[in-house]
Amino acid sequence: MAILGVVRKIKGWLRFYWLSGLTLILLSACQHHVTNHPISLSFATAAQPCRVVKHEMGETCIPLNPKRVVTLNPATFANCWILGIEPIGSADEIGAPLPDYLQGQVEPAEFIGSYDAPNLEKILQLKPDLILSNSNMKAIYQQLAQIAPTVELNTPFPPIGWKYELQELARFLDKEEVSQQLIERYEQRIDRLKQALGERDRNLKVSVAATGEGILWAYGQKHYSGTILEDLGLQRPRSQTGDIFYVENLSEETLADIDGDVLFFMLWGNRSQTTLEKLRRRPLWQWLNAVRRDRVYIVGEHWHESDIYAINAILDDLEKYLVDTP
Repeated sequence: MAILGVVRKIKGWLRFYWLSGLTLILLSACQHHVTNHPISLSFATAAQPCRVVKHEMGETCIPLNPKRVVTLNPATFANCWILGIEPIGSADEIGAPLPDYLQGQVEPAEFIGSYDAPNLEKILQLKPDLILSNSNMKAIYQQLAQIAPTVELNTPFPPIGWKYELQELARFLDKEEVSQQLIERYEQRIDRLKQALGERDRNLKVSVAATGEGILWAYGQKHYSGTILEDLGLQRPRSQTGDIFYVENLSEETLADIDGDVLFFMLWGNRSQTTLEKLRRRPLWQWLNAVRRDRVYIVGEHWHESDIYAINAILDDLEKYLVDTP
């Protein structure tokens, strides 16, 4: 097994050096375009009209109308679609199908590897004219920039917020008017939901939790879903308030931390249903206020995500279960 691991590493190094060498050769063919130029230009797009944008890694001149966009983050991929750009390649969780909430909204793109380790060779083969990277990819930014103009989106952890992510992407794509309209529609929906909830329902204590394969966690006030609940003026359990994004390391013994008048419970992954069934058989689960009130609502993975499709899907659930449900 040790020998096999070494062989795999050697193959990985060889592929890395092959890719680096190929990109350097391609760059040298157009060196006259970029010599002594402070702005990053790609061999594939140096002759095309472009505009300069500032981002986390400096300045990049990107095509005015990019046609072959590659994204390295699932939320960026989905937001591109609603802004009118259809990426040709995207990084995502390995083996993950298109989420239910995106079905009919977007079309799958070429898979270019996981979002924590994208495949540079696959990206090169797609011949992109723009790569939308993120803060997790700083280590390979220079290699990406040799393939095509690359913009790094600011994605720290904890994240700044879904509105910021949408607006920053829109600025790079010259789609700011579209993003502003999307945010205005969100705010209008929030106002309508507030009126429908009234004062009594806005005092509801709303908990948001999730389970995967044998693990349990909750979402704090700073999570994307938490900011929506805050915009609505809804209350949260004490364990989910404050400067908290995730509430981790929960167990059957700490189930009280996910209790509330209402519990939105997300299932993550194929075996999450099994974990939920085990929880339901526990006495502590039966004593949860949300369980006794019959107000536990099973929801999809959009409660975890930050793209505008996910945000609107969360609003759909809130309207369905807090307003339309008797």
